[in-house]
Amino acid sequence: MKLSELIYDLDYEIICGSTDIEVTDITNDSRKVTEGMLYFAIPGATVDGARFIPDVIRQNASVIVTEKAEKKLSDILQDDITVNGLFEELESERVTIVNVPSARYAMGMISSRFYGEPSKELTVIGITGTKGKTTTSYMIKDMLELAGVRVGLIGTIEIQDGKASYPAANTTPESLLIHKTMHDMVENGLEAVVMEVSSQGLMLDRVAGVDFDYGIFTNLSPDHIGPNEHDSFENYRDCKKKLFSLCQKGIYNIDDPEAEYMMEGSTAYPITFGKDEDADYRAVGHRLYIEDGIMGIEYELEGTLEGTVRVDLPGEFSIHNSLAALVVADCLGVGFDEIKRILSEIRVRGRVEMIPISDKFTLMIDYAHNGMSLESLLNAIKEYNPKRIVTLFGCGGNRAKSRRYEMGEVSGRLSDLSIITSDNPRKEEPQAIIDDIKVGIDKTDGKYVDIIDRKEAIRYAIMNAEEGDVIILAGKGHEDYQEINGVKHHMDERDLIKEILEEEDVDKICGYNNRYFA
Repeated sequence: MKLSELIYDLDYEIICGSTDIEVTDITNDSRKVTEGMLYFAIPGATVDGARFIPDVIRQNASVIVTEKAEKKLSDILQDDITVNGLFEELESERVTIVNVPSARYAMGMISSRFYGEPSKELTVIGITGTKGKTTTSYMIKDMLELAGVRVGLIGTIEIQDGKASYPAANTTPESLLIHKTMHDMVENGLEAVVMEVSSQGLMLDRVAGVDFDYGIFTNLSPDHIGPNEHDSFENYRDCKKKLFSLCQKGIYNIDDPEAEYMMEGSTAYPITFGKDEDADYRAVGHRLYIEDGIMGIEYELEGTLEGTVRVDLPGEFSIHNSLAALVVADCLGVGFDEIKRILSEIRVRGRVEMIPISDKFTLMIDYAHNGMSLESLLNAIKEYNPKRIVTLFGCGGNRAKSRRYEMGEVSGRLSDLSIITSDNPRKEEPQAIIDDIKVGIDKTDGKYVDIIDRKEAIRYAIMNAEEGDVIILAGKGHEDYQEINGVKHHMDERDLIKEILEEEDVDKICGYNNRYFA
């Protein structure tokens, strides 16, 4: 593809070379550059991709896209040009250097064109907010798939392109990967994609060039504020808001105080959901239930659609998550009876995921791995008035100790029993992490035991369960590994539970009914 076709309406300046040059492939990784490729010199938090311009010239790149090219060429390339003769390479017009105001924005737009503008071939649903993005993304994906729509996923846990699933490095990947992935989705016959859109992704133009059909706002609270993230809540909020200048329809949780700000000045057609009487899709009243070890919530829907909605996921936050999913489904023509059936069957891996092994007590797995998310979860569970809340958790090594104190204090205050165990110790001693957690839990009157081995900790929770208990395995969620001394070892809590049930005579102890592992 000619460079002229990739940059035709961008703001750019040609420093050397010609726009008539051919581009065989694109990358922002200097190590992957081969002859004929276009290299994006992206400024990073710690390393500026422009540092590798001399290397990619030697590797026969055809095009380099960079910011502030004149300054960088003089500061970064001076010694290389003098010593290694790269000046002659630039003079020969064998390489074209394109100067742009933002290399990241240019990467998104050029990537979209290089891969044939795939987002225009898909129904693209973007979700932004502080909490609920992952759960809502899976609910929408499952909702649409069960209704017969082939759907891809780009999110915190994984990327699903219609043929394969692989772990995600970022909630919102770099734009080049997004457009390459969407191209693969189109090739694989997918019709839609659900993607989590983080504030970082919006701030760093990772979604540049993406044609969003729907943007969803879940909620907003202070998060990701600090070095290499956002310098203030206002900046964090404004980055989230950018999504609603990129989509055709905006779907807003009107119950959140920041919803009005998100809608203000937006070019998207507004659709609202929530409990507020002005919501287009309005949830009225709700009933909590625990049946056969499953916790859920039921509510009446009024407004655009009317009827009873039942969701086998606990907590009032499940109302908002399910509302977002049903709004999208309704917009895409899924019948309401089908929507209700699907919502009653949806399960989200690692997010309040029920593991129904007993009619006597409830066992769930959740990704809650900081004080805020754990407190939100435990307060939601308390509304069901369980006999006891038993919370099993640890904290990751080589991370801020404050998280350990916070989780310890939250669990000690809101749980009837805390079981402190190992999470991903990384390069720290598990017992040292547990001791830090105890500092927080000792500020409360909460009862606790500590068992380093996670399988043994889960065994203790199951074997000592009492009728009416809710047992929460917190922190690991969707993860199927444990990182120890830099090595990831396979460890899936579902496997551990299965092994324990096979090793123990649980029929008499917990009324094991084998519904999950049948």
